[in-house]
Amino acid sequence: MKINIEDVKYIAKLAKLQFDEKEAAVLAMEFEDILKHFDNLQNENCDGEPVESAKADTFLRSDRVSVYENKKELFQNARAMRDGYLEIPKVIE
Repeated sequence: MKINIEDVKYIAKLAKLQFDEKEAAVLAMEFEDILKHFDNLQNENCDGEPVESAKADTFLRSDRVSVYENKKELFQNARAMRDGYLEIPKVIE
């Protein structure tokens, strides 16, 4: 898939990022290289290969509820709190 500078600018706008022309050109080439790797994967013959290689129960811990008493310590790095909840800046326009 061919990625051009306009594609990079569009993605950057969606992600609220800013790049100059030189950076956008470099990113376009890097994106294109990444997509080439996916094309290589699609061309590989994976017939007979298992869809998953590990069982979920071999690496998942049990889900146990526990009460953490020291909320002040837990939220000491929070920028803002309101009524016991984290307050975050608006991210959607």
